[in-house]
Amino acid sequence: MSLLEIRNLSVAVDGNEILKNIDLNIGKGETHVLMGPNGAGKSTLGNALMGNPVYEITGGSIYFNGLDIKDESPDKRAKAGMFMSFQNPLEVPGITVSSFIRNAIVQKTGEKIKFSEYRKDLAKNMEILNFDTPYKDRDLNVGFSGGEKKKAEILQLLMLKPTFAILDETDSGLDVDAVRTVSAGIKEYQKREDGALLIITHSAKILESLQVDYTHVLVRGQIVADGDGSLVQDINENGFEKYMG
Repeated sequence: MSLLEIRNLSVAVDGNEILKNIDLNIGKGETHVLMGPNGAGKSTLGNALMGNPVYEITGGSIYFNGLDIKDESPDKRAKAGMFMSFQNPLEVPGITVSSFIRNAIVQKTGEKIKFSEYRKDLAKNMEILNFDTPYKDRDLNVGFSGGEKKKAEILQLLMLKPTFAILDETDSGLDVDAVRTVSAGIKEYQKREDGALLIITHSAKILESLQVDYTHVLVRGQIVADGDGSLVQDINENGFEKYMG
């Protein structure tokens, strides 16, 4: 049984159809990449999977761990083990990075966590991301650079330990060093046997050091090609032109 099963999914925004009859199955431990030109509908799929109300599901179904979640709220999907990092993370004044993540863990699990264990786990994951310790006491994303915001989101990924994570344009606007650091965090997550990833991108630079199991090409709201990790290299060398017809 697939961890995530998307059947014939169509999605509209403000009455305009963006996605058309998407079929996609993602199993536990798999890393899938969704690539395509700008405006293809990649982020729309991620937001629809997470239940963003702006994105109206006009047809099809979404099953997660065998349960139909099409009508579930975003918080229930998060509690079930879904996670999404955003292309443009929001600033949250008044709530520190540490407090935000700790509260998110409590909301997800419904259980209290020992502060000493939490602090140790946080320090370990910040070290993996080369994230300076003082950032844990700063307001979430306030005054952060683009790279620091992405580190903060991957830190949330490592701390929350979701079963399924959507990474939307995580490499957008990052320099080479920041991409390398964020990739290290993603590789750490990939060590989970039950953790699955959907990496949404129009670039291949963040994928160079990652193990990719399946690649899907999205053009004009439809998946037009599927392949393994080698498809990423083909797109990196030749672009999307042959899929645009």
